[in-house]
Amino acid sequence: MACFAGQAQDIDTLAVYQDREDELDASLLQARQKTNTLSKYGQNRVETITAAGLCTMACCNLAESFENSASVTVGYSDAVTGARQIKLLGLSGIYTQMLDENRPVMRGLAAPFGLTYVPGQWLESIQIAKGTTSVINGVESLTGQINMEHRKPTDEKPLFINASIMSDTKADLNIASSLQLNEAWSTAILGHVSGNFLEMDHNHDGFMDDPKTLQLNLANRWLYYSPNGTQVRFGFRLLRDAREGGEMSNVRDGLSGNAAMLEPWKSNILNQSANGYLKVGVPLNEDNSQNIAAVLDYSYYDMASNFGTTVYNAGQHSAFLNLLYQNEMNENHKFTVGAGSTIDSYLENINRIVPMAMVNYKMENLKTLMANVGVFGEYTYHYEDKFSAIAGLRAEWYNGHGFRVSPRLTLKYNPIEDIVIRANAGRGLRYSNPLVDNIGVFSTSKDFITPVGGNGGSWEYRHTLEDAWTFGGNITYYFPLVPDGEKAYVSFDYFRSQFVEQSIVDYEFNPGSIAFYNLSQVPGKPQSYTNTYQLDFSCEPIERFTITLTGRYTDARYSTIGGFVMRPMNGLYKAVLNLQYSTNLNKWIFDFTASLNGPCRVYNFMEDLKDANGNQLYKNGYTPVYPLLYAQVTRRFKGVDVYIGGENLTNFRQKHVILGERLKDAQGNVTHRVNTLAPAVGAAKPEVFDASCVWGPLMGIKIYAGVRFTLWKTEK
Repeated sequence: MACFAGQAQDIDTLAVYQDREDELDASLLQARQKTNTLSKYGQNRVETITAAGLCTMACCNLAESFENSASVTVGYSDAVTGARQIKLLGLSGIYTQMLDENRPVMRGLAAPFGLTYVPGQWLESIQIAKGTTSVINGVESLTGQINMEHRKPTDEKPLFINASIMSDTKADLNIASSLQLNEAWSTAILGHVSGNFLEMDHNHDGFMDDPKTLQLNLANRWLYYSPNGTQVRFGFRLLRDAREGGEMSNVRDGLSGNAAMLEPWKSNILNQSANGYLKVGVPLNEDNSQNIAAVLDYSYYDMASNFGTTVYNAGQHSAFLNLLYQNEMNENHKFTVGAGSTIDSYLENINRIVPMAMVNYKMENLKTLMANVGVFGEYTYHYEDKFSAIAGLRAEWYNGHGFRVSPRLTLKYNPIEDIVIRANAGRGLRYSNPLVDNIGVFSTSKDFITPVGGNGGSWEYRHTLEDAWTFGGNITYYFPLVPDGEKAYVSFDYFRSQFVEQSIVDYEFNPGSIAFYNLSQVPGKPQSYTNTYQLDFSCEPIERFTITLTGRYTDARYSTIGGFVMRPMNGLYKAVLNLQYSTNLNKWIFDFTASLNGPCRVYNFMEDLKDANGNQLYKNGYTPVYPLLYAQVTRRFKGVDVYIGGENLTNFRQKHVILGERLKDAQGNVTHRVNTLAPAVGAAKPEVFDASCVWGPLMGIKIYAGVRFTLWKTEK
């Protein structure tokens, strides 16, 4: 992956998906590579974060690759585990289908930490498609798809090395090698090691700002290309990630009484996984207008964890199968038909113990099978360069939920060459996994309940088939800003997601518990929807200087047993400004990003929280508006890039992230800690511990430096 403007991007995809109009524009060729691009020719509204964009920030992993995008917001699931989550169209990333070169990934147990398991320097590009897209890879994309394109076996780079270090002691090393063994065979070997090695507590709350981690990641990808056009792609990936978060090891210092005798509250998580895949594409005629393909993917994921005294251990076997036949009858008509299945098998052991809070229950060897199998068809119509349409239908049987039909429709119209109008609509379905979808619930002392008739009841652990309809559209206008320069564009899009059924995790049912129930169980006529509006502008006023400005507003509301409310901990708006300038021959590259993050409604039990001076933290129940600044300077030499940068340069951090972490006596001495939850002197109830109420940055200013080395293949 070259990390400079001017590099042509040649993204390689499976033959069966070649030239497919509903693809996430993975085959789009950029003559001059910018950090972010908006597709003009693709069927869907697709934002591409290019190789250059992935190099303008630290981008140690996928979770750190979206700072330049207002479409995607990335935050923490809680303040102790380091789990990251994205939001697209105002909803959690569990409703966004994650694809690895068009194979579904980051599902189930892999979802909470999956974003941190994709090294940014392994990727060639990321494509973000909003709304409902193709039915070919399933219909789990309730709000959109994010497709990752990895380095290719056919890359002309026998060796690539990237090493970086951050001021918080996070170190990152990536090694990649693409080798062409002969005319038919090529391979890519990808290695990664990273970790945080020191405990840090900049806000002095006794808890680590970020967990200590050690991650090992290895992948090997192969490509066989036959002279008759047959392609075979296969590979494997192994992962081991250990992380330790929670209270600092020296937490006993300064404590008195019982608190000094207790072990610190810790979160220890060991994730291990193995993945293998096979993709075969066979042309049935010389011009490849007809072809068949098969895609198989298998993953095993193991999670061994404890959160204080709560233990959660689980294993997941996942399999994905797709069989396809594609026929391009002529330049105007094309169709794809096929059959597919997704199977997830879970084995879970839960032992939730919170002393003194009377929370103690155990579930051993809990087996769950979530599977679907069905058929699909998709028809594509083109009328010159003016109009195109994709109509798709998927009919599937879902284990425990019966037969479901999911239609989808995508339209594109060009009234004139420089105006593009797109619209799409369709149904999305996915199984919920209440615990791993909301991993932050373990970082609390709260009881889990399932309300019955409006009252708290015993917890019922259920997996719901969530059902939503999403529709929206986009209009983009391209215009010349300066004579003989690249055209600027302004783009507006609107999307709405409306749930028929949804799994609700309600923190506001009462302060001491978390309620799990379904939208359909809410009395009356329950609703759950999001409306998202976004405006994009990009231009190049002078050569090699690019300005991109994006603004997004989100209205997200849902029904709970307590009433119809705005979705909590969800930012109302976000604005992003990105400036990039490169000198002649790209010897120096300067990148600056500023974002303005709007307020979000906090949980009702946070409304009365005050700081150490007695000032209310959340006026009117909303978080403050805050800016974030990022900057990076890169100096390019022959085969070597040296870069230095900074993140969160405003040093903004969320205050009082950990709720109820310590109890003090009348003299101000800490007498009890989170793992006892003993009542304070004169208190009737134990104080509630909650480390999952995160809405802003946990870390302050971070400075990083790194070097990239690329060995290019030479002609013999």
